[in-house]
Amino acid sequence: MVSLQEQLLKAGLVDKNKVKVANQDKSKQKKLERRSGTQTVDETRLAALETQRQNAERAREHNAQRDAAATHKAIEAQIAQMVQKNRQNKGNGDIAYHYTHDNKIERIYVSAAVQEHLVAGRLVIVCQGGVTELVPRIIADKIAERDASMVVRVNKTSTEIDADDPYAAFQIPDDLMW
Repeated sequence: MVSLQEQLLKAGLVDKNKVKVANQDKSKQKKLERRSGTQTVDETRLAALETQRQNAERAREHNAQRDAAATHKAIEAQIAQMVQKNRQNKGNGDIAYHYTHDNKIERIYVSAAVQEHLVAGRLVIVCQGGVTELVPRIIADKIAERDASMVVRVNKTSTEIDADDPYAAFQIPDDLMW
């Protein structure tokens, strides 16, 4: 491989005297550094190292963003698969079941048995991509671990009765419709 000095000489951009002077200056600088024990600061080398460090930092940030996006996409695929495998039939829609989603009151039509399961908390409403599905409570808990914003409605079943409740002695009729 031909050195840069030789290439510049052949191209006629420098002459032998300039090359000789440059080599002498370089050797004087090295001798001075050896004698004094100090090193001169090579600004171009420092600038190159700084640029290299910045590029490495940008590459790390880009890789972290790419990995986060891939993880998010994998989680969405897992949720879609869980919903697809475990969705429940809404039944023959004769009863309107109302719930809130994104500060809006939405409704789905379900059968009486499905409404009973929703009220009891055995079924949960999950909204994925604008489509509402009914899934069992266990599956909804797994979905909420991955992305809680997809679980729309969870009715908590509470069997414990508050001792200070003044209406504890009154029974709620079974046929009461809201």
